[in-house]
Amino acid sequence: MITAAGVGGALLGYLLGWLIGVSIIPIGLVLLFVANDLAQQPHVSTRLLISRTLIYGALVVLLTAYLVPIYMVVVTTFKDPAEINLPTAWNLPEEFYRDSFDEVMAEFGPRLRNSAILVTFATALSAILGSMNGYVLSKWRIPGEKVLFPLMLFGMFIPYQAILIPLFDFMREVGLYGGLPGLILIHVVYGLPITTLIFRNFYVEIPDEMLEAGAMDGADFFGLYLRIVFPLSLPGFVVVIIWQFTQIWNEFLFAITMTSNRFQPITVGLSQLAGGEAVKWNLPMAGSIVAALPPLIVYIILGRYFIRGLLAGSIKG
Repeated sequence: MITAAGVGGALLGYLLGWLIGVSIIPIGLVLLFVANDLAQQPHVSTRLLISRTLIYGALVVLLTAYLVPIYMVVVTTFKDPAEINLPTAWNLPEEFYRDSFDEVMAEFGPRLRNSAILVTFATALSAILGSMNGYVLSKWRIPGEKVLFPLMLFGMFIPYQAILIPLFDFMREVGLYGGLPGLILIHVVYGLPITTLIFRNFYVEIPDEMLEAGAMDGADFFGLYLRIVFPLSLPGFVVVIIWQFTQIWNEFLFAITMTSNRFQPITVGLSQLAGGEAVKWNLPMAGSIVAALPPLIVYIILGRYFIRGLLAGSIKG
């Protein structure tokens, strides 16, 4: 007779065996890193060698812990639904099941289009408006600027849940509830504090003499921005695009409460794949891969500029 304790013991033993097996890879990586250090610096002291070994070991353990969920997602995606169960969860698929992505794309098609429209317009508008705000707050003296800027930043700390009901009523009153234009407006407004902060810190480092020279040549407010400030803004725009794209693409609360079924983005569809009593776990896993690819691609393309742009304006001299 199979008991719960027996099943639990078997699973625990299986898990321990799996952990011991995969620990061979981290140990090998640590030894490889240490050997590389010894090759470059053959006269390293014992104390330094031990400290480096511990650091590399901790990094490899953290890397392994981070990659384990990714392994589970990929492996489960390519399993036949009948093959997915707890005892064999860590095993590679016996045969690669290729229909998972076809089923997911049939479900995600309209929602992918909605997310693409949403993230494109919301990111572009919040970046342009944030750039203009940063330009004004860093290079122009306006009445009440010392109060206006902190109040604008305060918007970053307002939880979504705190304004959800009044926001719902407002969007319904102005006729923007249920569609993508209303959701785009929400993300633009909610993104303005962080985009303004990033651009303001970036524009502070632009010498005032450049704008004064442009003004002497006859450039007005928009002329100075378009001919001097905007061409220097690429690092700031890269940071804002990555930040806003990721935040908007992954956002769920506004997506499910402020749109009708026809205009729901991909995050809502992903949550619905895991709903119900009988879940085909290969579909949520495949859906998570599809949903994660666009932000990943954006970061791969623009990632090398991200830290550079994020630090712009934070270092003097």
